[in-house]
Amino acid sequence: MKILKTIDETEAASRGKRRVLVPTMGALHKAHGELIRVAREKAGKNGEVVVSIFVNPLQFEPGSDYERYPRPEKEDEEFCRKLGVDLLFRPIAAEMYADNRSVFVDENSLSNLLEGKSRPRHFRGVCTVMAKLFNILQPSAAVFGEKDFQQLALIRRMVRDLSYKIDIIAVPTVREADGLACSSRNAYLNPDERKQATVLRKALLAAKDSGKKSARDVVDLTRKMISEMPLARIDYAELVDAETLQPIDFVKPNSLLAVAVYFGKTRLIDNIVFW
Repeated sequence: MKILKTIDETEAASRGKRRVLVPTMGALHKAHGELIRVAREKAGKNGEVVVSIFVNPLQFEPGSDYERYPRPEKEDEEFCRKLGVDLLFRPIAAEMYADNRSVFVDENSLSNLLEGKSRPRHFRGVCTVMAKLFNILQPSAAVFGEKDFQQLALIRRMVRDLSYKIDIIAVPTVREADGLACSSRNAYLNPDERKQATVLRKALLAAKDSGKKSARDVVDLTRKMISEMPLARIDYAELVDAETLQPIDFVKPNSLLAVAVYFGKTRLIDNIVFW
C-alpha cells in the first residue's frame, strides 16, 4: 500500500487503472471496512482502491468537535493495509486549503434541508472537499454509505450538475449487533448514552412497520419513542421525499424518515427508507 500525503505525490501515482475512491475522515471502523470491500469489488482485480483520510475543517461548525475528532493514524493505516487498499491519501489541512482560499462549492437546494438547517455550512464543506478529492485523485467511482443519506444525495447532485464522469456507489448502513448505526462518534457515548441510543433504530423500524400513512403520525410515533429515553434530545425527525428531500404529507414509495438526536453532547443521525 502506498501512502500519499501531497497532491504532487498523487499526480505521480499510476492512473491507468480503474480507480474507486472511499473518502473518509479516519477513525475507521467496520462500516468503512464494508465500503472498502465494495470498492474492491467494483474496482475489479485489475483496478485499484484508494482511501482518503482527511478531517475536513470546513465541515465543522465553530465550537464543534473538530479539534477532538479522533485521528488514530497508525490504526487507520493498518486497517487499510489489512484490507488490501492500494493507495492511502492522507493530506494535512494546509495541503488541501490555502490560507487565503476564496473558492467554495455550494449546493443550494438539498443542502438547505434536514442536516443543513442544523449545520448551515456543513455541506458547503462537504461539496468543496469532495470536488477537490475528485480532481486530485481522478476516480472512476466513489463509494458512500447510506447512513449519511443527505450527503449521498448531495454528492450525486454535484456529480450530475458539474459533469463529473464518476459513478457514485451507495452502500447500505452498517450496524452494530444492537442496531445502532456504526459511526466514529459512537466512541463519545458513555455506557448509559450508548445503551439508550439503540432507540433510534427501534423507532425508525416501528414507524415504518406501523402502517401509518400520515407523515405527522409517522413523525409523532418516532418522536414519542425516542423521547422515552431520558438522555435523548431530538434535533429533528422528518419524513421527506428521498430524492428531493422535501417534506411530504403522506407516506409514499421512496419516502425517507430521517432523525438527528443528541445523547449527552453526542449528536447521532439515522434514517430509513419506505419503499
